Amino acid sequence: MTHPADILVLNTGSSSVKFAVFDAQLQEQMSGVAEGIGGRGHLRVGAEKEALELPTHGRALAAILERLTKARAGADSLRAVAHRVVHGGTSLTTPSRVTSAVRAEIQACVPLAPLHNPHALSAIDALEQLAPDLPQYASFDTAFHADAPEVARRYALPPRAEALGLRRYGFHGLSYASICRCLPKVSGALLPSRLLAFHLGNGASICAIKDGRSVATTMGYSPLEGLTMGTRVGTLDPNATLRLVEEIGLTETKALLNNRSGLAGLSGGLSDMRALEKADTPEAQFAIAHFCYWAIRHGHSMIGAMGGCDAIVFTGGIGENARNIRARIMEGFGWLGCDIDPGKNARNAPSLTLPGAATVAWIVAAEEEREIAMNASALMEVGA
Repeated sequence: MTHPADILVLNTGSSSVKFAVFDAQLQEQMSGVAEGIGGRGHLRVGAEKEALELPTHGRALAAILERLTKARAGADSLRAVAHRVVHGGTSLTTPSRVTSAVRAEIQACVPLAPLHNPHALSAIDALEQLAPDLPQYASFDTAFHADAPEVARRYALPPRAEALGLRRYGFHGLSYASICRCLPKVSGALLPSRLLAFHLGNGASICAIKDGRSVATTMGYSPLEGLTMGTRVGTLDPNATLRLVEEIGLTETKALLNNRSGLAGLSGGLSDMRALEKADTPEAQFAIAHFCYWAIRHGHSMIGAMGGCDAIVFTGGIGENARNIRARIMEGFGWLGCDIDPGKNARNAPSLTLPGAATVAWIVAAEEEREIAMNASALMEVGA
């Protein structure tokens, strides 16, 4: 049995490739991850886990295609492959078919996203070798914020620095786009005009969404800016960064700010919110308080950018599942009249507020993979 309309969605990282297959109705049929790229790794699909040698991204993708062959009909069943690409810069602001010109633009954005774009390019190039007749598409995490007001995107830097690409791009755009699509289905109402959206996970950000468009977001030039995150520092005085470079060097500073800061840095090594909530230490409790404080503080900045707030939405691993964190954050917005319903919040119900609340709050599950598949499908429908 063949499935000629299937779309394979890929999210490629430094040592892993997450994948999902969507059918013609854009329903997810299977998903999994190849992990441990660069050595002895494994391919996990559902509850099944197979140990494999995965020296390169190309070998990992070959293993994924082989697994699809067993489960469905391999590359022959696929209509297209669709990639998540973290950074599209100022040129790639809409989903695109991957051509040589688009690939060159993704390559040009590598200095803007050195930890992310090279891995997406590795997957694109590997699939060009493995399945050269299979069209490839890309969706960009920065694209949702591309139309934000210039005053929200520019740093107060002279043109010479602006020419280096130093501006606020914003990230988690695929998540925010999926919120705009899914919230009306969850709420049974039109998308609120002024929506305060929290994407809370290991990476975390907030977006001010006005009439379905981003007008401000907490991440900036890189995903390092903004909220306290799992291992990322969030907003930091640039002079503090310069001091670190002077003291410990550039390479160590990069590692410290990206991999050993945030919740992990404050707690003594714990970056997972579930572990932090279980830990009975002052450091863990302070890390949680820090996370919530800065979510509340940055959230109010987003409300200012929108000129008010009509609704709040939570997504991401923490946003969807950490009831105590949601409650603490919502306490900080009590003046909005977003009265939380403890019972609904305890069971992670889609609606979080009491009947008649002046400002309603919701949980919307992140559907980034489906968003990517939908983007590719829409391009194929118009012959791209």
